[in-house]
Amino acid sequence: MADASPPPAALPWLGRCRCGDLRFRIVVPPIVTAVCHCIGCQRMSSSAFSLTIMVPTDGVEIGQGELVQGGMRADDLRHQFCDHCKTWVLTRVEAFGLTNVRATLLDDARWFVPYLETFASTRLPWASTPAVERCDEFPAPDSYPAMMAAYVTWARARGWPAGEPSSALSPSEP
Repeated sequence: MADASPPPAALPWLGRCRCGDLRFRIVVPPIVTAVCHCIGCQRMSSSAFSLTIMVPTDGVEIGQGELVQGGMRADDLRHQFCDHCKTWVLTRVEAFGLTNVRATLLDDARWFVPYLETFASTRLPWASTPAVERCDEFPAPDSYPAMMAAYVTWARARGWPAGEPSSALSPSEP
């Protein structure tokens, strides 16, 4: 499936929650773009899937408003919502120092195309995407370096900025 999406604007990319009370900036290139079909994402997004721009945690800046934790609560996985309207804004994956920002909250998300599709095993039958890589669940940890290197090549061929994932591939030391 060919897409006619425009290229993204230059960084930083600006975004906001539904009510506009919370505003954020993505200030570094993504290390992967993804779509997740897991049941949790379906329920939290009230949709068929969630769309993600994965960046190192310090690559997202909150410029206005407050984030609160919600959704499924786990020590190393923190779903964050706008405190005012409760829009699901991002998920912090503490063990890897990564943050998954909901792509459709960008002020201009028309450029977004997912590279990775996760939890295809629970995908609704009609929900198809142009993702290049597909996994029945999450990718195996040993596949991340090659997959993210392939993403960098794919993104740069599209004229997108793409971050180097090497520092974000290993869990943090306790």
